[in-house]
Amino acid sequence: MSHYLAPAKLTWFLEVGNKRADGWHELQSEMVTLSLADELEIEEEGDYVLLSGETAGVEAGGNNLVSRALRLVDRKAGVSLIKNIPTGGGLGGGSADAGAVLRWAGGVSAHEALTLGSDVPFCQVGGRALVEGVGERVTPLEFIERSVTLALFDFGVSTSEVYRVFDELTAAREPRDPRNHLARAAQIVEPRVKTAIAWLTAEFGEEVVLAGSGATLFVEGHLRHDQDQWEVDSPVGRVRLRQVQTTPAGE
Repeated sequence: MSHYLAPAKLTWFLEVGNKRADGWHELQSEMVTLSLADELEIEEEGDYVLLSGETAGVEAGGNNLVSRALRLVDRKAGVSLIKNIPTGGGLGGGSADAGAVLRWAGGVSAHEALTLGSDVPFCQVGGRALVEGVGERVTPLEFIERSVTLALFDFGVSTSEVYRVFDELTAAREPRDPRNHLARAAQIVEPRVKTAIAWLTAEFGEEVVLAGSGATLFVEGHLRHDQDQWEVDSPVGRVRLRQVQTTPAGE
């Protein structure tokens, strides 16, 4: 039985290009992994995927990313997966799980990993990297330890809808948020994101950044010294605040 961590992915910044003929978007992003992670117990003699923890929204059966990653490497295994990364929050939970399975199997090329999703090539490597192309070009960068506070919500944002609105805004030549090009589109698709950004900014006085396509928000630094997790009421419901660190590759 082997134990693997599947660290959450955070887009420190995200620049998105115009839509290509094949439907993909070119991107340039600095991505980092976090101490928030799913946990996998992998038994080589098994043939199952068992889910527990934050499983809301996770596909069951053979379509989840763990099962697809096993098929990609043509391996069978028994995988017990404890989900700690919220689904649909822009933190790459499913991609992180697939990346952990690929590491267990010895790794695949970035182009093979890309068949599972645009975040999987980075999640297979982890640490801190410049990610370009449609996610397949991963250039490791020197590790920088950073403290981050995540704001986690009980709602997600549809990535496909965010990109659809992003394309509409691009066609209308609307300005882009310099830190995350998808931020304006996400606030249109899910107005609670806009409300949450305004509330967090007023509450903590820090720059609030959208993680990926949302709905998770983050600020650099830790906001409290007495605890790493707490919940508060907000105009968009209960918010879970969690203080984490960036992690090097291989952790």
